[in-house]
Amino acid sequence: MTLPANPLAAFALQPPLLPELFPPELRRRLSLVARVHERVLDRFEGPLDADVLITGWGCPRIDAGVLDAAPRLRAVVHAAGSVKGHLTAEVFDRGIVVSSAAQANAVPVADFTLAMLVLAAKQAFARARAYAAGGWSGDALPGVATPGERGGLTGAVVGVVGASRVGRLVIGRLRAHGADILLSDPYANAEQAAALGASLVPLDELCRRADLLTVHAPELPETRGLLGDRRLSLLRDGAVLVNTARGAIVDTDALVRHCAGGRIGAVLDVTDPEPLPPGHPLLALPNVLVTPHISGARGRELRRLGEFAVAEVERLVRGRPLRGAVRPADLNRIA
Repeated sequence: MTLPANPLAAFALQPPLLPELFPPELRRRLSLVARVHERVLDRFEGPLDADVLITGWGCPRIDAGVLDAAPRLRAVVHAAGSVKGHLTAEVFDRGIVVSSAAQANAVPVADFTLAMLVLAAKQAFARARAYAAGGWSGDALPGVATPGERGGLTGAVVGVVGASRVGRLVIGRLRAHGADILLSDPYANAEQAAALGASLVPLDELCRRADLLTVHAPELPETRGLLGDRRLSLLRDGAVLVNTARGAIVDTDALVRHCAGGRIGAVLDVTDPEPLPPGHPLLALPNVLVTPHISGARGRELRRLGEFAVAEVERLVRGRPLRGAVRPADLNRIA
């Protein structure tokens, strides 16, 4: 695919995000390789006169009608993670190049995940709640199971479900902490897992052996409810499940049952439903921490996504391979 020497680029995202994703210095850098529409498109009305569409959270759906009104469109560069929410198959059918900054967004998710694993390994959340209620103890917590020594990640068995972009970054961070890492992923083989620093095992075995289990799989028909009552029952007493992927991968009702008695704990940045309704049991359990989907890029971290998108446009104009290229075959495997 070739672009004009000075292509026309348009933004389609939530307007308030523009200054955080693309501060003035990034806009100036983009202007060196492309002409930029002044108006941010929060809905598509009439002709779309652009060679490159730079999208983000809040982008309207790009369907056949939009594409019919955008005859010169050659590329969609997404300054966020998943493209499934706004792209239709028609985009790929018409030969339009697609890129996503999911690789850049994976970094803060992996950092958040590691932080939660470090704290979970020390039972920090349950101990903090006990402390706030007037307790002070480094000993076992009443009603919360503790398998062996819980002093950190060194030597802990950590199960990683999914060798996704985030999953791979998490594995690298866990290696630096001396964890014993298990990986379950239907698309990985033993050699690939070993190269990452993990041992490939079936999911049931991972559940049985893990002190900590962290979820990094996409939400697909075959992964919804992947961690249901049977697999949660395989987790050893005192295990902690961390989910920063998609809420529907874990059976919420089953998780409530297993956490309510203190047998296992959980850290959930995503839930099903999302958000949880007020008064939901998971919000009150002392061994469960629920955060409001904050692991991805936020605030100052958003600039990383804008930088990635601008660099992709630069690569497009210069005829270089894209780092975040999304292909039709990827859609059945990505979040």
